[in-house]
Parts: sequence; structure tokens; C-alpha cells
Amino acid sequence: MSESDPLAYGALEQQIVHQFREPRLCEQALTHKSWANENQVHGRSHNERLEFLGDAVLSLVVSDLLMKRHPNSPEGELSKTRAAVVNEAGLARVAESLSLGQWIFLGKGEEQAGGRSKPSILADTLEALIGSVYVDAGFDAAYRSVEALFVERLLEAQNVAGRDYKSRLQELSQAHLKLAPTYIVVAQTGPEHETTFEVAAHIGSREYARATGRSKKAAEQAAAAQAFELVEAEIKTNNSPAEPV
Repeated sequence: MSESDPLAYGALEQQIVHQFREPRLCEQALTHKSWANENQVHGRSHNERLEFLGDAVLSLVVSDLLMKRHPNSPEGELSKTRAAVVNEAGLARVAESLSLGQWIFLGKGEEQAGGRSKPSILADTLEALIGSVYVDAGFDAAYRSVEALFVERLLEAQNVAGRDYKSRLQELSQAHLKLAPTYIVVAQTGPEHETTFEVAAHIGSREYARATGRSKKAAEQAAAAQAFELVEAEIKTNNSPAEPV
């Protein structure tokens, strides 16, 4: 973007599930230092302070999401998964999914150098955007944005680490319950291009978990992850999980 137009952020706000009370915060989050240096007459600050804040908010939210999804996972495993989610490459991928590059205010030199597609700039801008949501509306709003933006990355990071929960749940449930898990789509919301699926994971007649995702596969993996943790915990506590009812 080359000029200030706070009313133009509607499409971006829809993707981050947050409508700014103060659009100037969104504008600042999208302002690279190179643009601010070349356009000092506008008096607009660049996004580095918001980036600093957003980095901390993102780390906390992702940590909380991982703790909730995997209550029995050790600290080392959680740390590795979090690092895979919030590293520069992971952040850049999320930013690319938002087409965030088109929104960034860049100086002429950075523009000519291909700054809109640089992973470092995309990652930093995404963190700044999260920071701006936090400043605009508080932690709960930032939490909702991060959860919506990063649910797929959380699953991808787990799978990269060999955590294919559908396969693991299948092996565990067949070994201890002599039953294979099944997955049922219980809800489907949103327009066709932004559909959210809610899936329930069953073993026998018992529902073990429900989870949502932007695709059936993602929702199934998230439900399987929760069900796996529950079955595994029951095995450790009772030597065998409760029989399905």
C-alpha cells in the first residue's frame, strides 16, 4: 500500500477475526520502518514496538493452546512444537495465507528489493498485527485471532514431528479397546471458501473429543489429538481406559 486508507482493512480484519476499534493501530502494524523513514511528514510510527509485543502475545497463546490440547506432553516436546509454529518460516507461511504482503507500507528501496515477499518482513508484520489486536481490544481478542490463524500450523508442526494423531489413536485404541476410532462431522459453518468443520472422534459408541478446523482433515487430526491424550491418560491411571458406553 502506498497511502493511508484505514477503511480498506475490512478484508484483512475478516481474516484475522477482529474488527479494529482504532484502525490506526492496524495501519501502524502494517508500516515497515523503511516507509516511516521516507514519509516522516505523516508522523506515523513504524511497527517494531508492536512487533515486540506481538511476539510475546503469540508465544503465550500458542503455549496455552498446546498445553490445553496436550495435557500429558512433556515440556521439551511442547517447546519443540511451539518453536516449529512461531519460527520465521512458520510465521511467513501464515502471513502468505493472508496475502499480507499486499497490505504492507514499504519504502521505495525495500519495495524494489521484493520486500513484500521477504519471509522476515512478513513474519515481523504478522507479529506486529497480533500486537495491534492486543492493544486495540485486549488479550481475549488477540487469543481468538491467534487461534484462528494458527490452528493449521499447530497441526502441521505436530505432524512434522511425527505426531500423526489419527494413526496413533488407531493403534492405541485397537490395542487396548479392540476398536477402531471413527470421525463424524457434527457441524459445518461459514461460507464455502472459509468453511469451518467440527468433528467428533468416537471409539465404539463413546464420543471422546470434538475439535474444529478449516478442513475435515485438520478437524479430524485435532479431535484425534485430544482423544489420544484422553485414552493415554486413562491407560496410565487405570491400566486400561474406561469401556465405551
